[in-house]
Amino acid sequence: MVQDLLIAVVAAAAVGALYLAAAARVVRQYERGVVLRLGRLRDEVRPPGFTMVLPGVDRLRKVNMQIVTMPVPAQDGITRDNVTVRVDAVIYFKVVDPASAVVEVEDYRFAVSQMAQTSLRSIIGKSDLDDLLSNREKLNQGLELMIDSPAVGWGVQIDRVEIKDVSLPETMKRSMARQAEADRERRARVINADAELQASKKLAEAASEMSTQPAALQLRLLQTVVAVAAEKNSTLVLPFPVELLRFLERAQQQGPPPEAVRPPERGEPLSPGAGDGAPESQPLTDGSPEPADSGAPAPRSSAARSEASAPAESRPRTDSEQYARH
Repeated sequence: MVQDLLIAVVAAAAVGALYLAAAARVVRQYERGVVLRLGRLRDEVRPPGFTMVLPGVDRLRKVNMQIVTMPVPAQDGITRDNVTVRVDAVIYFKVVDPASAVVEVEDYRFAVSQMAQTSLRSIIGKSDLDDLLSNREKLNQGLELMIDSPAVGWGVQIDRVEIKDVSLPETMKRSMARQAEADRERRARVINADAELQASKKLAEAASEMSTQPAALQLRLLQTVVAVAAEKNSTLVLPFPVELLRFLERAQQQGPPPEAVRPPERGEPLSPGAGDGAPESQPLTDGSPEPADSGAPAPRSSAARSEASAPAESRPRTDSEQYARH
């Protein structure tokens, strides 16, 4: 009798252990449990930890509550300005309502992926190429709103959507490179022209200052010579400004300094002050010399007048004429 009782207790314990093993469930911290009893959804969502279900009656579905990172496959499309591009993106989402994620949609991951691809193609067709390349933040916000609208009914919350890469054709890349190069060259020319304008203004001010002091031009010329000589070239090019010629011309017009009177050499014509053109004191007929410093001309005798009116061959030559002849 006792033996039969022990066997019955052991059998009940084994059945209880098997039932407990079949009914026991463990829900991890980042999961939530959704129970379907005889195909009907239970209102309560099982929290993390140990939980029990009725074997054969209840069915437990575990839903991951972590943020899911899903890459969106690259989509080919034509932008609003008729440029063929290939765009891929990445989407971050998580489940906020486990019951809706199990009941409302068959596979919420596949549904979110297909909705992201469709929205991405729609964004490509509504945007310009410049917006895809430089204004991605606005496109990311629009893409997030387009995906989040239907995902709310699935118990899914879209956390973030990012356009990862935009692939362009090779011809478009070369065209954009030429455009960027032309823009760079335009800006370089504008900067160079601005520098030339500023330099011309400074040179005009320097020229106005040098015009007041002619010696400054000579100093500037010497500085140029020193700068060129420092290069140690075999050929020295020395600019000769016209202003220096004008300075030398003005200095020449002032006349040379007075020189000392020198006696005439042999064969050299006499100067007007030392020849026969200068008045000399000649003896008068009565033997009295004519004063040299008298202002009025002295009266000459008839013999002297006849001698002066006689031809040069008949009248006697003076000493200065004889010296000039020799």
